[in-house]
Amino acid sequence: MTRITSTRNERVQAVRRLHRRSARVAERRFVVEGPQAVREALDTLEVLFATDLDDELARRAAGKGIEVVHVDDTVLAALAETVTPQGLVGVAPLLTGALPAAPRLVAVLHEVNDPGNAGTVIRTADAAGADAVVLTAGSVDPHNGKCVRATAGSLWHLPVLSDADALATLDELRAKGLTVLATTGAGDADLDDLDLTGPTAWLFGTEAHGLPQDLLDAADVRVRIPIYGAAESLNLASAAAVCLYTSARAQRDAYGRQDPGGSTVTL
Repeated sequence: MTRITSTRNERVQAVRRLHRRSARVAERRFVVEGPQAVREALDTLEVLFATDLDDELARRAAGKGIEVVHVDDTVLAALAETVTPQGLVGVAPLLTGALPAAPRLVAVLHEVNDPGNAGTVIRTADAAGADAVVLTAGSVDPHNGKCVRATAGSLWHLPVLSDADALATLDELRAKGLTVLATTGAGDADLDDLDLTGPTAWLFGTEAHGLPQDLLDAADVRVRIPIYGAAESLNLASAAAVCLYTSARAQRDAYGRQDPGGSTVTL
């Protein structure tokens, strides 16, 4: 069993470098922090640093042949990004994803660089049963530590594509039979009036700037979310939740829902 007691250890410094996007891209690895993320990544971990070797996940990792390194709280704090790490930090290869052959619901985030927002939308897309999430070039790296934590494990549940060309992505989605809907406060169609039973891709921009005109023009429909109260608008994560769940509900009501085992549930 390997034990590390110094924060100056070369392996500790190597993990710390992975908190930078440039290092993650160069080494094709990222940091997986905390029990929830470690549990989801367990089959792909290269190494796990643990303060308690009797921890269930540490024992499961060892049983899978993953190297488990014993560290103290000080070393774990040096490995982690969070102020109060939860006893486990792993390293895994970067995740790679691709659009499914026949997706029915996809979320596209354009130049969304806030990791908390992006991670929350990935989590919401997963919960709504979406088939993929695409982050265009200029968006946050989905392997960013805060983004990974914000997904609450959903990063491992559906394909997440990053650094995608925005216009090329819309063309690919349309070629796969999806209608591209761009969200904008100045939309010419109201969300409540849409027929969302068909395959749909939702395009979301930043809270500060929204979507650029070229992407609004490239979309099939520009959609506004109705505001019934006095609020000026919804934030990105809330808007994504409303749109994705509205599509998911429409498709479910029209065609039935696929349960996690793959069989159709008639509603």
